Amino acid sequence: MNLIAIDIGNTKIKVAFFLDDEEKLLKTIDGGDADVKSQLADVLAECWDRVPLVESATEPVKNCNVVACSVKPAWTELVGELVQDTLDAKMLLVGKDIPLPIETATDDALEVGTDRLVSAAAAYAVVEDVVVVADFGTAVTIDLVDETGVFLGGTISPGFDLSLAAMNAGAAQLPKVAMQKPQQVYGTNTEEAMRAGVYWSAVGLLETICRKYAEQIGKWPHVILTGGAAGLIKDDCDFVDSWVSGLTVRGIMIAYKKYLFEKAEFERLADKDKKKK
Repeated sequence: MNLIAIDIGNTKIKVAFFLDDEEKLLKTIDGGDADVKSQLADVLAECWDRVPLVESATEPVKNCNVVACSVKPAWTELVGELVQDTLDAKMLLVGKDIPLPIETATDDALEVGTDRLVSAAAAYAVVEDVVVVADFGTAVTIDLVDETGVFLGGTISPGFDLSLAAMNAGAAQLPKVAMQKPQQVYGTNTEEAMRAGVYWSAVGLLETICRKYAEQIGKWPHVILTGGAAGLIKDDCDFVDSWVSGLTVRGIMIAYKKYLFEKAEFERLADKDKKKK
C-alpha cells in the first residue's frame, strides 16, 4: 500500500511516504519557520512524484492516499488545503474520517490526542504485550497499553523547552535558555543548572512512571522512546528498550490499514447477508 502519512503536532509537522508498505521518506518541518507552507508543499510534491499510477485506471490516477493525525486544528486546515492544492487529493483525518486504531479505557478517547493513540497502536503492533510509549516533544507524554492492546491512559508534563520557558517567565533571576544536553549532573552556572534540572528531572520522571506502571500491572513493560527530544535523552535511560523516530506516522499507517480491513470485512458480511435474503 502507498500512503503519505502526516503527523501534525504542536510545533512540528512530520511527513512520511510509504511505498508498498515501506517507508521511503520521513521529513520534519518546523512550524515556526516563515516558509512552512512552501516547505510542506515541496515535501508533498516530492512524495507525490514518486507515487505510481493505478494500472487499471482509464485516466491517470495516482495510487496513493493521504492520511493525517493532528493536535492543532489551525494547522489541520492549512495542511488539508495544501494537500488539495498541491496534490488535488483529499486528506483523511484519524478520529474523523478514519476510526481510532486502538481500544481505550479512558473517559473520552478523542480527548486523549490522536497522535498518542496511533503511536500506542504502532507500539503494541510490534510488542504485542504491555508497552509504554514515552513521547518527548513540546509536552512529554508517557502512555500505557496493557497486554490485550487496550490504551489505559498516561501522564502529560511539560517538555524541555516549555520547562525552561516557564522558569524564565516566572523567576526574575533566571534567563532565557535554549535546551542542550547538560555536560554533567550539576551546573556550574545558572544556564547549565537549569538545563541539568529539566534534563535529569525528565530522566527521573520517566523511570518513576515506568516503575509505577510496573507495580500496577505486575511486570516491567517494554518501554519505547520517541519524539523530537528523544535522541537527547535516550543514552541516559538504560531502562528503555527501544528508540523509534517517527512512531506516530507508522501508527497512521496502521490506523489506515486497519480501517481498510474492517471496511472490507463489513462489506463482505453485508454482501453475504444480502445473498441469503
